[in-house]
This record gives sequence, structure tokens and C-alpha cells, in this order.
Amino acid sequence: MSLASSLIDVTPLRTSPVFRRLLIGRTVSVLGGVMTMVTVMYQVWDMTRSTAWTGAVGLAQALPLVVFGLFAGARVDRADRRRIYLTATVGQAACSLLLAVQGFTGHVPVVAVLALVAVQSAFGALGAPAAGTFASRLLPKGQVAAGLALNQVGGQSMLLLGPALAGVLLGRLGVGTCYLLDALSFGLAFYGAFGLPPLPPEGEPSRAGLHGVLDGLRFLAGHRAVRGALVTDLAATVLSFPVSLFPLVNAERFGDDPRTLGLFLSALAVGGVGATALSGALTRLGRPGPVMLCAAGTWGVSLVLFGLTTNPWAGLGLLVVAGAGDSTSVVARSTLVQTRTPDALLGRVTAAEQIVGQAGPSLGNVRGGLLAGWTSGTFSLVTGGLLCVLAVAAVAAATPELRDGARVVPEGT
Repeated sequence: MSLASSLIDVTPLRTSPVFRRLLIGRTVSVLGGVMTMVTVMYQVWDMTRSTAWTGAVGLAQALPLVVFGLFAGARVDRADRRRIYLTATVGQAACSLLLAVQGFTGHVPVVAVLALVAVQSAFGALGAPAAGTFASRLLPKGQVAAGLALNQVGGQSMLLLGPALAGVLLGRLGVGTCYLLDALSFGLAFYGAFGLPPLPPEGEPSRAGLHGVLDGLRFLAGHRAVRGALVTDLAATVLSFPVSLFPLVNAERFGDDPRTLGLFLSALAVGGVGATALSGALTRLGRPGPVMLCAAGTWGVSLVLFGLTTNPWAGLGLLVVAGAGDSTSVVARSTLVQTRTPDALLGRVTAAEQIVGQAGPSLGNVRGGLLAGWTSGTFSLVTGGLLCVLAVAAVAAATPELRDGARVVPEGT
């Protein structure tokens, strides 16, 4: 296999100017969002000097997505998704502008800052399911996986760049400027989506309110492949998400060296970017089910070995492998959801996928921290990785639709 065939498939960028413009706008917006996340944490800490308040930032970001996500998905399946995304983008930009105003003026209660973060997250909960339907509508079916991989590598790269850039700008320009730059980034996201054609759902529109949500949940319960994909993601996050354990494991096994701790998260992100950049062969393979199962298993095994190693460089290498497995699993899972879900239900299923992606790591951090408090960081990490592997194996055994997944054939072949 040549290196060229392994590199990320950029065909969607060549064949679809609309997708290319959308991807650029959304990637820049992700950068602005990461900068705002860092800026909010910095500002809240500076205002309160309390870890309880900085923890509340994550709660303000996650709760609206969990509470409103499925209802937002039902709304997305009843209306023009382009218009919903544009409306949500304007709402998020307005919240960033208000955050910038309070950042420049100061003397705003911390509760008001968190309220703006929560409102912005609520707009994001509306826009995310709409955006999650774009790739399958704008690209031929055989290019959906490549488009999702391009989205993933852009987002992962911004997660690497964003915190460092935010740190530099916070020191030189202050919190107000960082928020203002985020607002401007939403302008590019708006421009990227403005040229889209109208994108109403294909098929019967969702019923309003709770009825539409229940219809989406019934589909998830009855579609074995899509259900198995979401269960696999929950297994990889709730059972084994390691971030809350990094400080303790670093102290237990790596001499509590702050330099090592700082590299742990970077190693996961480097693995994610690297794997997605070399995803061409896997996205062209067209078998997202087996790829997802293997990648999720790789994540679990890598974390088990990381928990057992005492060599810091070997540990970092294993985290790179874990990050690669995680990103590959995300791309494969999203491909499976996009290609196996009827368009009329895609907003609701994408919303459920977003909720799993948001809540799973948070619950995994809680699980890991509690178990480590009763035992040790190493025990929590190793058992979590083992449970992940066993759960993925169970899903594979019980779901032949994933294990022997039918191939997604590119158009024209």
C-alpha cells in the first residue's frame, strides 16, 4: 500500500466547493470555540479562585446539550436544516459578543458569565444536529466517510492549536479580545453555510415535541447497527475515559513530573490528528462497522498497557496509539450513523450521538476518579481499559450487522 493511498482522502474538497467552504468556516469556528473554552476557564478562575466554579463551567456547557439535544434534533427533522444552522450560528456569535462586552467592561457576576456560556451551548445543541446532516446531503454516499474524516482532522488540529493560541492572546490582549475573536469566527461559519441550498428533511417530517423524540428513540432501539455504534462509544468513554486519572497516574508511576502530565493530553490529540491524516485507506474501505470495533478495542488495550507501563516515553507512545484509535472510531461511527440512518431521522440520531459524545467522557471521568479514590489510579485505568475491551467484544458478538458490516460502495463503482 502506497503512502498516497493512506493519506486522508481529500476528494470532497476537490469535488464539492460548497462542502469545502463549509468545512473551512466550521474549522475556524472550532478554533474560536476552543479559545473561548480556555478563556472562560481562565476568567472564572481569576474571578473566584475556586475549582468548584471552574467545574461549573463544564456543567454549563454540557447540561443544555443533554437537556435540549433530542428536542433540537426533532426540530431539525421538521425544518430547513440550513436555516436552523444559520440561526444557531447567529445565536452563538451574539453570546460571544456579549461575553466580549463583559470581558472588556469587567465587574460582571460569575453567574452571568456561566449563564451566557449555557445559552451559547443551547444554541450549539440546536446547530450541531443540523450540521451533522450536511455531509450525507452534500456528498455522494461513497465520499461521506472522507468528508467526516476531514471534519475530524480539522477539529483535532484546532484542539491542538487553540489552547496554546488562547494562552498567548490572553496574556497579551485580555479576555475580551479572545471572546471577540470567537464571535468573528462564527462569522466565517455563517459565510460557509450561507451558500448551501435549502436542506429540508427527505421523507416524512418529524412529529412535534415529545412524539418526535420518541420516534427517534424507537429507531435507535430497533436499528441494531446504529444502536451498537452508540453503545460502543459509551463503552469506550464511560468505562475507560482516562483524563481525570492523569494527575494521579502521573504521581504514582512517573514521579509526579509536571512535564509528563502536560504531554498526556497532547499525546492523545497527536494520535488523533495523525490517524485521521492517514485515514485514506480505511475510509475508502467502506466498512465502518468492523473499523469502529477494532479502533475501539485498540483504545481499550492501549489504556490497559499505559496503566501498566513505568516508562514515560512508552506511556506517551501508548497514549498516541489510544488517541489514534479514538479518532478512527469516531470517524467510523459517524460514517455508520450517516449512511445507515434515514434522512428524515438523521437530526434526532445525530443529536443522540452528540449527547453520547458529550456525556460519555464526563461520566467516564467521574467513574475513573471514584474508583481511583477507593483503589489506585493504575487499578482504575487498567480495569477500565479491560472493561472497554470486553464490552466492545460483547457488542461485536451480539451485533453481526457491525461485525460483518456491509460495504459502503462509492458511487460509480
